[in-house]
Amino acid sequence: MREKRSYIFLVLLMNGLIISAQPALNTNTLPVRKLNSALFFQEEQMISMDLSTDLKKLTSEKKLETYQPATVTCRFPDSSVISEPIRLTARGEFRRTECYVPSIKLDFKSAASPKLSPLSKLKLVVGCGVRADDEKLLLKEFLIYKMYNILTEKSFRVRLLHINYTDTRKKIRSYSQYGFLIEDVDKMAKRNKCSEVEKQVFKSEMTDREQMTLVAIFQYMIGNTDWSVPNYHNIKLMRPVTDSISFPYTVPYDFDFAGLVDAHYAIPYENLPITSVRQRLYRGYPRTLQEVQRTLDIFREKREAINKLVMSFELLHIRQRKDMISYLDEFYETIKSTGLVKRTFIDDARTN
Repeated sequence: MREKRSYIFLVLLMNGLIISAQPALNTNTLPVRKLNSALFFQEEQMISMDLSTDLKKLTSEKKLETYQPATVTCRFPDSSVISEPIRLTARGEFRRTECYVPSIKLDFKSAASPKLSPLSKLKLVVGCGVRADDEKLLLKEFLIYKMYNILTEKSFRVRLLHINYTDTRKKIRSYSQYGFLIEDVDKMAKRNKCSEVEKQVFKSEMTDREQMTLVAIFQYMIGNTDWSVPNYHNIKLMRPVTDSISFPYTVPYDFDFAGLVDAHYAIPYENLPITSVRQRLYRGYPRTLQEVQRTLDIFREKREAINKLVMSFELLHIRQRKDMISYLDEFYETIKSTGLVKRTFIDDARTN
């Protein structure tokens, strides 16, 4: 009888050892996808990402643009999983100075990460801090990118992530937060049969007139004055690959200073005649009334789609979604009146 009990105990012990020895995640037994960098930003479903790196170093040395090792595990909606080592670095002039957590650039392209390499280098937008309010601001900015996608293909696509952060040195407690990746500028330009224009000085009126009008009015709609064409500030330029002398198209990005986001750290530039980012100020140049109305027709046509985008985005509380719609409604009330359109986009437009 004693031998039988000993045998049962030994079997249970062995089974326990076998169970405890199993790894938490064996990616070799899970479906693995081949990444297509173009399709990656066409898909709408959120990706779950585990990001493991020296978070203490990233936050304490955020002003240094030096790469450090990291490991990412991406869990895709179709249950496929990719886990590979990559590099990352802090980015963003303002965020590296003012935010606890800087924005990040992920470098997927290396021999050590063959499955993720097609993504090359991508900007990762994260919260300025780790609080719920920081996450709320990030999600609002994500929606602004999606709004601009509705208006034009000449725009950066984005992909939403839910990120679990782990500090490899265990100096910072693990935490989770939403974030999003921004499409690479070269891939965005290629998608539009264009190539990026760099290191050439262009004034706003030296860019494609129709597209520049769309950009300027969009920035007014969202309450954003934090952009400049000549300085390439939150603006990228591109032109058709078949026309090397045409006026380039303007493509805006980085909208966290917009009144629609209403970030606690966002304040207008001192030389502007506004005291809050919630106050709209048109920063475009004058156009004819016909040109302005033709562009505004795009906004009118897409109003329902923009409203649906915001109101169906359940990651934001309904109160926050309604606040965004209310802010957008103010813009749409303005463009109902020909007199207000003329005053805002022509009479009060900038001249220098």
